[in-house]
Amino acid sequence: MPTDHPAETLSIETSAALIRQLEQQIGQAIVGQSPVVRELIVALIAAGHVLIEGVPGLGKTLLVKALAQATDSEFSRIQFTPDLMPNDITGHALYDMKTEQFKIRRGPVFCHFLLADEINRAPAKTQSALLEVMQEQQATIEGRALPLPQPFLVMATQNPIEHEGTYPLPEAQLDRFLIKLRIDYPNEEDEKAIVKLITGGHVGDKLNVAAVQPVLSRQQIIQLQRTAANLTVDEQVIHYAVDLVRATREWNGVQIGAGPRGSISLLRAARAQALYQGNDFVTPDDVKSIAPAVLRHRIQLDADLRIENYQPDDIIADILQSVAAPRQ
Repeated sequence: MPTDHPAETLSIETSAALIRQLEQQIGQAIVGQSPVVRELIVALIAAGHVLIEGVPGLGKTLLVKALAQATDSEFSRIQFTPDLMPNDITGHALYDMKTEQFKIRRGPVFCHFLLADEINRAPAKTQSALLEVMQEQQATIEGRALPLPQPFLVMATQNPIEHEGTYPLPEAQLDRFLIKLRIDYPNEEDEKAIVKLITGGHVGDKLNVAAVQPVLSRQQIIQLQRTAANLTVDEQVIHYAVDLVRATREWNGVQIGAGPRGSISLLRAARAQALYQGNDFVTPDDVKSIAPAVLRHRIQLDADLRIENYQPDDIIADILQSVAAPRQ
């Protein structure tokens, strides 16, 4: 396990080496999802929460467990159900008969990586309990605000909304997620490799992350985040990111476009993408490559486009083609 570095930031070379090691270790458990792994690492570097969408059985939970294992971080999982209550997430006060005093019992949010599994199976009231946790990095129990460990990321898995027993996430909560990952079915060769990996010498279908080794400390995660936050961004690149987000509000067929938090999130993610690429400055290509993951959950299409089976990614692709990028 690498030792922590006292400096607040890391060199670009050191950052790139750590990121490659992290990516390699996650790849020990995840087969055939390279773009998804990249975007998850980008979100980690940008200190942003992640929404992961896909039908059951595509490895969403395994992805999060592998990340926690590779970063030697404390990991908690909440299975969201229709009867889940807000204090099941944050914790509650418990009366101690011996001391005749109330004690705080902290909930599963007090960890570094929180996996909110099938988040849209719980009603909106319970989903909204995560809002303060995600935005303020603290949980309030009996009027007392308790800070969460750092780094802290919420990674929520979501079944497609048309599945039975799901509830749409509140718009305010969706906006708190930096990016939305989409995991699709693997191709034939990858699926064969997955089946071989899971069934070879293992009893049952338990998710196996034993091959994943810790290569990144929690202190180094924070240093990577600070390094990305300090990368150079040209004024024209900032204007380009804002122009892309503003275009979503005016595009034909878009009912609701991305708000100002979308512009902020796009620039944060572009900085992380640049560091992922081993660069010390942000390019328009960094903005382009991460834009679909940042914007797809911030756009709502009107009924006509939904009937024609258009997806937010289709609109984002058109916007990226139409909005001129600054010359590098």
